[in-house]
Amino acid sequence: MRLPVLRHALLLFAALLLAGCHGKDEPAQAGGSTPEAALQSSVDLLRSGDLNGLWKHLLPPADYASMRADWALQQRHAQPDSAGQRARFSETLRKLTAPDAEDTLYAELQPKLAQMQQQYQDQLPVLASVGEAILKRSIARSPSLGETQKAQLGSVLDTLLPWAQQAPWFDAAHAKQAIGVAVATARKLDIKDADQLRSLDFDTTMTRYATAYAGAKQLLAIYGLSIDQTLDSVRLTPLTNGNGHAVVKIDYTLLGKPLSAEAEMVEENGRWYNEELLANARRSHARLQQQAAVAGTVAAAASPVTKD
Repeated sequence: MRLPVLRHALLLFAALLLAGCHGKDEPAQAGGSTPEAALQSSVDLLRSGDLNGLWKHLLPPADYASMRADWALQQRHAQPDSAGQRARFSETLRKLTAPDAEDTLYAELQPKLAQMQQQYQDQLPVLASVGEAILKRSIARSPSLGETQKAQLGSVLDTLLPWAQQAPWFDAAHAKQAIGVAVATARKLDIKDADQLRSLDFDTTMTRYATAYAGAKQLLAIYGLSIDQTLDSVRLTPLTNGNGHAVVKIDYTLLGKPLSAEAEMVEENGRWYNEELLANARRSHARLQQQAAVAGTVAAAASPVTKD
């Protein structure tokens, strides 16, 4: 599906690094009363899986409204999927949501696990390294991430690589649990085909993303990576605060490894927001508006002139 999922997923994962446990605000509010409270609300919303609420919190009201409008604009101008993509998507959904999906899929996968382990076990380090390189390249090229966010995500990927190389991907018991989670998640998504997915409005899409996010957390936990433990480990240390700008140090633990980052916060209308994320959201909005204006000009120029 050629939807703007990667951009949103990367920004949401970057927001995971900008959470803390100092101060307490109402998470539904935009921004925070202090830099620390703004970050705490982010982790609360991520912990609960309220992705729409997270975007409402991360952006000032006007910017959140712009993002919603941009979403609709992106959906209208998204490149159509090919017939093959649509067919594969629908077939995958059909298999995952069939009444006997858990047993059927496990019966298909179980005999292949030993063969897959023999074939890919020795290649996993190389495959994981290649995957890490591809993700880092995508992050480096992302127009929606600032340099600080890119560096933070790079540290996360460096920590995830050893885990990816050693996780029990070919273990039958783990595979059976994972299939159960994948099937349950697909049923909760209640998506029948590609057309339905593309037609969803912003609010409904965020609800579906929240369902997928919850399923992804369960899948990762099966293989030893707990997102909730990472969120619970975050600790903040205010470094500077003055003239509407603040810097907060973020310490957290991922897979037993202590990591740290710094978040630059900015105050607008008495509320605090992540400065880099806010600037990137505004640049993305301006770029999309410019692209839409150019597309409109081209379409108008290509339209035949009607004479009376």
